[in-house]
Amino acid sequence: MSLFDKLTQAREEKFEATKKEGADFLEKNAKEEGVVALPSGLQYKVLHMGTGAKPQASQNVTCHYEGSLINGTIFDSSVKRGQPATFPLNRVISGWTEGLQLMPTGSKFRFFIPPHLGYGDRQAGAYIQPYSTLIFDVELLSIS
Repeated sequence: MSLFDKLTQAREEKFEATKKEGADFLEKNAKEEGVVALPSGLQYKVLHMGTGAKPQASQNVTCHYEGSLINGTIFDSSVKRGQPATFPLNRVISGWTEGLQLMPTGSKFRFFIPPHLGYGDRQAGAYIQPYSTLIFDVELLSIS
């Protein structure tokens, strides 16, 4: 076994608990009332259904959001900053790209994003460890 293989194996073992916690959370969450589980692994719950147009992946969207880990730790919040975020929908994590295309403008959904639709094996910022399952409350304000 090469040094690279040993390091890869050690890294995988280090985050095995994070993977298991996330998988267990999503398995249980999929059975909760109102939660829709998609074939991709993305889960969502409609908090408020809007009536506007749905965005395409090639469009820019403006959203208010709050992101947390499954333990409740909030790692980012446009709501707390008081400033919505505008971004190209095809330039964010794939869980957002997929989920936001389901939302009519004016909607607020809660996304439950498995690691492969989030940051995968990468760390993102101070709080999001590799293989983290993420929860986002997202309100779609507009499409441009």
